[in-house]
Amino acid sequence: MTESKDIQVKEKQEVNASAEQTKPGPTFVPVADIFETELEITLLADMPGVKPEDLDIDLRENTLTLAGEVEPPEGAEETDIFREYQTGRYFRQFTLSEVIDQSKIDAKLNDGVLRLTLPKVEKAAPRKIMVKAG
Repeated sequence: MTESKDIQVKEKQEVNASAEQTKPGPTFVPVADIFETELEITLLADMPGVKPEDLDIDLRENTLTLAGEVEPPEGAEETDIFREYQTGRYFRQFTLSEVIDQSKIDAKLNDGVLRLTLPKVEKAAPRKIMVKAG
């Protein structure tokens, strides 16, 4: 018996702002995947069009904030004829647990995908305890 899975297109999800914004335009929630190994947690966030210099990653009081901006691709002399690709800002926050070694977080942005490596503190990582004859 085979199972078929429907392919579903995910569109950018716009944030419902609870506060007044200082810039016009939409703010989107980047789609994220989180997975873990014994030694680290990895977070992938989809942020197409964001350049490293337009990405801000902030860590305060165990809250990890991702913010990035995408500028419209057309030049000053060009005008839109048809547009499906939406530009604007990306914003998402995550609460980090005490198992993350916050001083060793690593971030890489490649082809519009942000990869954050969140190493676990040494005491949280599993380890084998040797038993000595005594």
